[in-house]
Amino acid sequence: MHAGNVVGDYLMPDRFLPGYRKGIPSRLLHCLDSKSVRYQVQHEPDGPEQIRRSSHRIGLIHTAVVRVGKGRAMAVLSGGRDMDLKKFTRLTGEPVRLETEDEFKWLFPDCTLGAIPPFGNLYGLPTWVDKSVAEKEQITFFAGTLIDSIRLPYSAYEEMVRPNVGEFSR
Repeated sequence: MHAGNVVGDYLMPDRFLPGYRKGIPSRLLHCLDSKSVRYQVQHEPDGPEQIRRSSHRIGLIHTAVVRVGKGRAMAVLSGGRDMDLKKFTRLTGEPVRLETEDEFKWLFPDCTLGAIPPFGNLYGLPTWVDKSVAEKEQITFFAGTLIDSIRLPYSAYEEMVRPNVGEFSR
């Protein structure tokens, strides 16, 4: 990527379409733009397989939707880590289980399943971030599609989402 950041706009390599926004949920873009967050969007026109192959390299974080007692929450983990439900249960003090996509897909009508951005606040869900994510300087995540990702400072993410932080991965 070339150097420099642009507030409220996208900084992308020349091979990508400038100003690309198609498919990224408008509520996510509005949240980032309204807070004047410096972020980068990467669009992989080669498709989801290219991003999946490169996700380990770029440290893509991922989300899971969990049932916590009678409610739901979003759990955010580093790529390559799995959720430890026993640790999460101890953190919340309530029974926890992973939800299936069929149980929660209606909550994210503007996202592709498997590409839900880690902004539970935009979807009415409390957000829990694993300590391994909170220790990162920058985070990269799917932006509602399997071909778009966003990179931004963790500190900006934390200010917007105000997540609960705990250790619940293995």
